[in-house]
Amino acid sequence: MWDDAPQPSPRTLGARDWLRILRRGVPLALLLLGGLLLMLLLRLIERPLHGLHRPVTPYITRGVCRGAFAILGMGREVRGPVMEGVGAAVANHVSWLDIFALNASKRIYFVSKAEVSAWPFIGWLARATGTVFIRRDPREADAQRKVFEARLRAGHRLMFFPEGTSTDGRRVLPFKTTLFAAFFSPGLPAMQVQPVTLAYHPPQGAPGTFYGWWGDQDFGPHLLQVLACPRHGRVEVIYHAPLAVADHPDRKSLARAAEAAVRDGLLAAGRSASGAEEGRQLG
Repeated sequence: MWDDAPQPSPRTLGARDWLRILRRGVPLALLLLGGLLLMLLLRLIERPLHGLHRPVTPYITRGVCRGAFAILGMGREVRGPVMEGVGAAVANHVSWLDIFALNASKRIYFVSKAEVSAWPFIGWLARATGTVFIRRDPREADAQRKVFEARLRAGHRLMFFPEGTSTDGRRVLPFKTTLFAAFFSPGLPAMQVQPVTLAYHPPQGAPGTFYGWWGDQDFGPHLLQVLACPRHGRVEVIYHAPLAVADHPDRKSLARAAEAAVRDGLLAAGRSASGAEEGRQLG
């Protein structure tokens, strides 16, 4: 298995690292808490007037996520046209930072495993932003499909991580096809699915897996390493051409096409980064 390899050991934190943690961590916590409280207050008005539709609060989510990158000092580059109209998006899953990177770019609603809803603070944020929680139980497939249909009909753009787990950021795992079945439900309008590649470029001198959060890594230590980083790298959010659901005979065909687009995007981003690094060294 690819994830049997030893995970990188956390860097020992010194006094300057802890100063950076405080300088970034306190504003970040205040930004998240303030955004959450404002969103909950606005939902008291938004929910009875608009139901599932959220005409205002998603802009708060986008602002908070963009602010998080500014506080971290981490670059975010967006490439490719963002899909308009009814549909969903699928991406590779690398880190908890994916949530910020994708929310900062476009108004979306994540589909997440049910366990996340019980996580302290992160679960509250996920619920407040309209995340759809699911259990990976075949017996609940029909109920989940109905939830997806209701959200899609309400104009929500759902975001899936079809790999089913996060990785070290250097590969794309085979996409699980089960959730793609919802896009073929009768009665839905003509839909598209947009593949999105997340390509993380580590800080200079750090391993290529620096931003990856996978396996049995604890959240707290990984967060501290990110907050303590003297000079951050960047993340590329690459939007690929949307795939028309009607052009595919079944969920497996659609999943394979989306997976290929995401994997090709990661390979291309890696080649581009290698070329840029060689250019700097020659210069």
